[in-house]
Amino acid sequence: QVRLVESGGGLVQAGGSLRLSCAASGRTARTYVMGWFRQAPGKEREFVAAIRWNGDTTYYADSVKGRFTMSGDNAKNTVYLQMNRLTAEDTAVYYCAAADEGTYRRTYSSRSSQTYDFWGQGAQVTVSA
Repeated sequence: QVRLVESGGGLVQAGGSLRLSCAASGRTARTYVMGWFRQAPGKEREFVAAIRWNGDTTYYADSVKGRFTMSGDNAKNTVYLQMNRLTAEDTAVYYCAAADEGTYRRTYSSRSSQTYDFWGQGAQVTVSA
């Protein structure tokens, strides 16, 4: 089992920045990819960003490309999501997720929520217009 704990959410004005953190604990040695997803009220959960744990390859949704940056610190078992130039459309609960190589092979997609077996509790991000 892998436990994920997000932090860093909050309220920010449009145009501002926030950084989310996700600390992983437990059986993290097999982690292959970690991702961020978000869910706004009345909408389905959507992919935001992902990072391959051994290689630092990152993937982004078109809606956040150029504004958000995902990074990882293997020594701390922590990933980050730096969010800049936030807009009201970024308001959502942000979830951190993790998958080992076995579950990644279910979809071969870092962008699919079906890839991930472990999820955090979520962090609220609210952007005021």
